[in-house]
Amino acid sequence: MPTASTIDPAEVDRFAALSGRWWDERGPMAQLHALNPVRMRYLRDGMCEQFGRKAGRRPLAGLRVLDIGCGAGLLCEPLARLGAEVTGIDAAPDHAGVAQRHAADAGLRIEYRTAAAEDLAGETWDAVLAMEIIEHVPDARAFVHAAAAAVAPGGMFFGATLNRTMRSLALGIGMAEWVLRWVPRGTHDWRRFVRPSEFAAALRGGGLEVADVTGVTFDPATGGWHASRDVGVNYMLRAAR
Repeated sequence: MPTASTIDPAEVDRFAALSGRWWDERGPMAQLHALNPVRMRYLRDGMCEQFGRKAGRRPLAGLRVLDIGCGAGLLCEPLARLGAEVTGIDAAPDHAGVAQRHAADAGLRIEYRTAAAEDLAGETWDAVLAMEIIEHVPDARAFVHAAAAAVAPGGMFFGATLNRTMRSLALGIGMAEWVLRWVPRGTHDWRRFVRPSEFAAALRGGGLEVADVTGVTFDPATGGWHASRDVGVNYMLRAAR
C-alpha cells in the first residue's frame, strides 16, 4: 500500500462546500448529471461482459462495487438499482451524510464512508470506480495503486478523467469553466489531467491491465454526451486483474 496521501485538502474543501447541491440537476453538478447516462452504460456493460451477466432489470445483482470519490452518490444510487452491493467513499466529511439521507429517501441500501483510497486496509471489491476523481488528487500514481489494491482477483477497475491535451485546456477549462460556466471556475488544474498512457502505466503498476479506453464527447446539436473514439478531452477506461 502506498504511504503517500491521495488527499488534497483544498480540493476536499472545494467540493465539501457544494455538498448540499449535489442532487440539484441545474446546480454546479449539472454536468455530472448530464454525464450519468453515458457513464452508467459504460459501467453496466463492462461489468456484464466481465462477469458474464445478461441484460435485465438487475444485471449486477450480488456484485460488490466500490465508488471512490462518490460525492453524494450520483453513481452509487443507479448502481444499487441495478442490483449491486455498493460502498461509496469520499474524503469530504459532509458527503457521507448527504448521500446516506438521499439514499434512504429513495429506499436504497448503500454503505457510505468518509475515507480515502489508502484507508481501505486490504478490503477488496468486484469492481472499483474512480470516476472524475484522479484529476483532483496530488499523487495520481499513489491514488491508482491504492485503488487497484482494492480490486479483487478477477475483478475490474473503471476510471474517467480528462486527457492532458491542448484541446482539454481550451474546452475542459477555457470553455467549460470560463465561457459556459458548466462548473465553477477553478474546478480543474490542467497540469493534473492524466493521459491515457499514463493512467494505463499506473494501473499496470497496480497489477491491472487496461481492456478498453473510450472517449466521451459532447454533441452541441443534442446537448448531450456520448461515447466515441475521440479521447482528446474526456475519456473512460476499464481494466481487469
